[in-house]
Amino acid sequence: MKTKKHTNQEQQAERQRVRLSGAMGARWIRARFDAAQTTKDNERHWSMADGLSADQEARPEVRRELRRRSRYEVMNNPYALGLVQMLANDTMGKGPRLQMLMENEELNDRLEADFNAWARQIRLGQTLRLMRRARCQDGEAFAILATNPKLRHQVKLTLNVIEADRIQGLSVISDEKYVDGIKYDEYGNPESYRVLKYHPGDNSITIEDEAVDVPAEYMLHTYVQTRPGLHRGIPEITSALSKFANLRRYTMATLAAAESAANFAAILYTDSPPDGESEDVEPLEPIELERNMMLTVPAGWKMGQLEAKHPSANYTEFVKSTLAEIARCVCSTYGSVAGDFSGFNYASGRLDNQIYHQSIIVDRTKWEEDILDPLLDTWLREWGLVNGIIIDEHPPRTWFWDGFLHVDPTKEATGQQMRLQNMTTTLAAECARDGKDYLAVLRQRAKEKKLMEELGLTQQAAATQGGGNNREDEEDGRQQEED
Repeated sequence: MKTKKHTNQEQQAERQRVRLSGAMGARWIRARFDAAQTTKDNERHWSMADGLSADQEARPEVRRELRRRSRYEVMNNPYALGLVQMLANDTMGKGPRLQMLMENEELNDRLEADFNAWARQIRLGQTLRLMRRARCQDGEAFAILATNPKLRHQVKLTLNVIEADRIQGLSVISDEKYVDGIKYDEYGNPESYRVLKYHPGDNSITIEDEAVDVPAEYMLHTYVQTRPGLHRGIPEITSALSKFANLRRYTMATLAAAESAANFAAILYTDSPPDGESEDVEPLEPIELERNMMLTVPAGWKMGQLEAKHPSANYTEFVKSTLAEIARCVCSTYGSVAGDFSGFNYASGRLDNQIYHQSIIVDRTKWEEDILDPLLDTWLREWGLVNGIIIDEHPPRTWFWDGFLHVDPTKEATGQQMRLQNMTTTLAAECARDGKDYLAVLRQRAKEKKLMEELGLTQQAAATQGGGNNREDEEDGRQQEED
């Protein structure tokens, strides 16, 4: 039974519909999204849109084809190769440095020294750069924690990087507990990885596809999760693959047009009708031209040179616009991808670098969480067993990375000095910005200060001797010595 309140609401809604229908010519008003409409103009553009899940969209055969095309483009396109190398070098640099933050400073120093020595033995920086390249062009990077008894270090742990092709399931059908070679528990944590003994493209592959199950604690896996529920990664340059292909095609077309214009190619043509008076000429008969000679043609015929009609004047602009689009798929800019900042001033070039560098800082955090922290925890367990020292699980630590070079070091040093003076920053923060350990900096400065005192040198005098021929610095140094 309807109440009086409900009846009044229905009457008000009906009056509102009547008013709207009268104002709009008896048409119903409905809220619509233009992007959701399918018309003759946009039907072909949206024809490939689907509603597949994340894992189904990135199913094994799709990822396999994307990896093949991405690797092919990287090995044949200088811009693609440079982009991948740039990301690896800028993100990893020479490799991260460890700083332990436990209360026992003596133990911290010992762990840091041993870890750095071990990292050099396994070439950790080089391995991380390789994994960064793999994640960009393949979509994901895998590394197995293994043992290398020939390491010249008390810890025999090492990293074996493998390609994503070797992580493969027995069936193409995936569910929430098994996705293309990765087995998950009921909480979504990986339990094991099915690793083929040989690469599918290797001559050593067997018919039975021999594989081993590697426990998740001994496997390091990193990829960019672009959608919730995605368990395997796709190449980071997927959206740019067609752009790379277009760029190469346009370059070859421009080169072909230039070659056609440079070649001395000519044709004979006549304005006479088919049955008019003109001498017969064999079709497609080549006529050899001699240098500095005048050419006569058959009666009724004319000679004209082929002209290459191609917008080569727009080639530079096309390359710039295409590279700017490509750069956005890795959060970079045209100047960084092309290696060309000639069209930028100081402010715009620095702003472009800030956008790119910020994305690297964020990405480094992911590498710490996915690779470095699990690697360090395993290393600490083995180090503790070898040395008979019990270390707490997941002890506090931080990682130092290479800093980014400033375009104007003088301005950066001035700003750094001002921040330290007005106490809006700390020495630890400023050293971390440059990829340095502030404790190591203070210890080194203390050693230098002590040595300068032993040699009878003041800081200003030492700077003057090392700095060269600045007369103002020399006068300041003399004045300080007299005072």
